Amino acid sequence: MPRIAVLQMQSGIDPEANFETIRDAAREAGAGGAQVLFTPEMSLLLDRNRKRAAPLVKAAAREFPDRLAALATEAGIDLAIGSMAVAHCGGKWANRAYYFKQGASDAAATYDKMHMFDVDLESGESWRESNAYEPGEEVVAVEDTPVGRLGLSICYDMRFPALFEKLGNLRCDTIAVPAAFTVPTGKAHWHVLLRARAIEASAFLVAAAQVGTHEDGRETYGHSLVIDPWGEIILDMGGDGPGLGFADIDLSRIEDVRRQVPSLANRREIAK
Repeated sequence: MPRIAVLQMQSGIDPEANFETIRDAAREAGAGGAQVLFTPEMSLLLDRNRKRAAPLVKAAAREFPDRLAALATEAGIDLAIGSMAVAHCGGKWANRAYYFKQGASDAAATYDKMHMFDVDLESGESWRESNAYEPGEEVVAVEDTPVGRLGLSICYDMRFPALFEKLGNLRCDTIAVPAAFTVPTGKAHWHVLLRARAIEASAFLVAAAQVGTHEDGRETYGHSLVIDPWGEIILDMGGDGPGLGFADIDLSRIEDVRRQVPSLANRREIAK
């Protein structure tokens, strides 16, 4: 039964400091018997000031993938880096997730966030991800991880069931949903949406989250979760602050649930 670790972070505007947090967590997680460490969206840099962030994004995208790959090997643990901003063609950035296998000689698997969060909230917050980020086009599942076939998604993706239907049809065993969720929407929708996505895909779901008040002034909800295919929450890290949590993933649970509720096998195409 594989053990995973989940890092709940309060990432700031200094990529080096954020990397040190991930490095310390990877070492602690490996020492604690975990085979995969999951981190949140924008683990390496969380900064709404895009002018200030731009040179750091450019430098981080060159430097940190190699350092994270080396860290996976050093700590003896796979790293599911929720995401980091990287330069993209056309002058925009991509919000990109990485999966680094310890000791691997090939490149990390990557996924670019598909759905952009463009909204004006009643709290007064306004977000226009599409102004800076180019949406991804590819659904990504990583083969042969300690938690089986791992589907990748990022934060706002969770509101779009079609992506999770596709990951379910790919028979993903586990789906990562790293996030930097706002507090108002987190209180209203975080738990119910993630439980629904786990049930629909009949898969484990791991949602590593940002938490608290960040250097750029934003507030995030926390409550990093691990949910089983039946929709039961087996880890909830709360909203009080950063930390490292552990969960054991019983992969045999997946087939048990799919036999009891064979929705993936019974699904039919709906005419448009």
